[in-house]
Amino acid sequence: MNINMSMNMNPSFSYTFPITTTGSTAITNNITTSATYSSTTPWMNSRIWSKLPQRLLDRIIAFLPPPAFFRARSVCKRFYSLLFSNTFLELYLQVSPRFHWFLFFKHKTRSKTHIYKNNNNITDNNNNNNSFEGYLFDPNEMTWYRISFGLIIPSGFSPSSSSSGLLCFVSDESGPKTMLLCNPLLGSITQLPPTLRPRLFPSLGLTITPSSIDVTVAGDDMISPYAVKNLTSESFHIDASGFYSMWGTTSSLPRLCSLESGRMVYSNGKFYCMNSSPFSVLAYDVVTNTWFKIQAPMRRFLRSPNLVECKGKLLLVAAVEKSKLNVPKSLRVWCLQSCGSVWCETERMPQQLYVQFSEMENGNGFECVGNGEFIMIMIKGSDNKGLVYDIGRKRWQWIPTCPYVGFDGSELHGFAYEPKLATPVTALLDQLVMPLPQF
Repeated sequence: MNINMSMNMNPSFSYTFPITTTGSTAITNNITTSATYSSTTPWMNSRIWSKLPQRLLDRIIAFLPPPAFFRARSVCKRFYSLLFSNTFLELYLQVSPRFHWFLFFKHKTRSKTHIYKNNNNITDNNNNNNSFEGYLFDPNEMTWYRISFGLIIPSGFSPSSSSSGLLCFVSDESGPKTMLLCNPLLGSITQLPPTLRPRLFPSLGLTITPSSIDVTVAGDDMISPYAVKNLTSESFHIDASGFYSMWGTTSSLPRLCSLESGRMVYSNGKFYCMNSSPFSVLAYDVVTNTWFKIQAPMRRFLRSPNLVECKGKLLLVAAVEKSKLNVPKSLRVWCLQSCGSVWCETERMPQQLYVQFSEMENGNGFECVGNGEFIMIMIKGSDNKGLVYDIGRKRWQWIPTCPYVGFDGSELHGFAYEPKLATPVTALLDQLVMPLPQF
């Protein structure tokens, strides 16, 4: 029996959370399970549970993963109101464990940039695009969830980066870029001030802590209405002390740089992104406001290199292919050492698995995103086939295909995502006086 749930926090925002934990399931509208418990069962005796102190019960609920929490909200009015209780949310921020998930969106067109134009609209029977959706993946349970953004994301904005439970959407149109910070679970949206320089499809880096927000936008400077060049970067900062810099910090990019993927990764005070021809890594030190290059390992033999951040470490994932090498073709993982310039190989895909991977990938390339102990590898042009690598357990595993994405030529592009019921850091932006955009 497949059992799911669809819940609404407000009329324009909904979730699809399957209760079963093996693979993915279809959608129903009840939350009862096939297993029932007698009132005489000691573990479920209502006389025991009814005597739990409210503070202890709230603490238990604060440990629930998001699907279980939103199912629990349907139990009673008090549970439903927890999402709006400051007391509960303060407790939640203190004790809730971190969930290292991934959030995917789909698009149909190939692009060098990771600022993808939306192709996630849901069409109703009248062929009206009335919603926008993403696809959550839990690597621990190997389960997909569908999340609908309703109408909270205006048209003309696409996902670009993520950090600390917030997803950054950036305007598609050329010119000064406008960014929106969205909490997908809450349906909240907060605007950042627009950049000062006009750009086309710049690379964007985002890092958020409980007390600060930092954004860096680099490259694709519009030197004319018909031409772009990678010349500069600009940064935004705001923190709880009241200090903020609205794109006032600018820096020149290294000469002849080519921002390969458009995706920036943050680790230990620096933003990193891939540079091509030949492959190298561009690094931006936030404190010193300087850019520099780091030589990539085996740079002339790499294919589809990807930078990911896992547990505070910068990792490079790439296929190594050179017929004259004394080692077979493989997919490898390197870690940047603390000195900041030396790479150490930490993992290599088992050869038998790589043969399967290579046949499926067929030279089309792949994209990686890291979060916590996990690295997701999505194969291009394969109907969204992919693997997940568990760093702690040193385990490679094929992931189930997302059941909410049809075989229509779309490809999934993912972001590291930590689901959070509260992101109070966005209140820092309230002190900035900005005109509301006309969407």
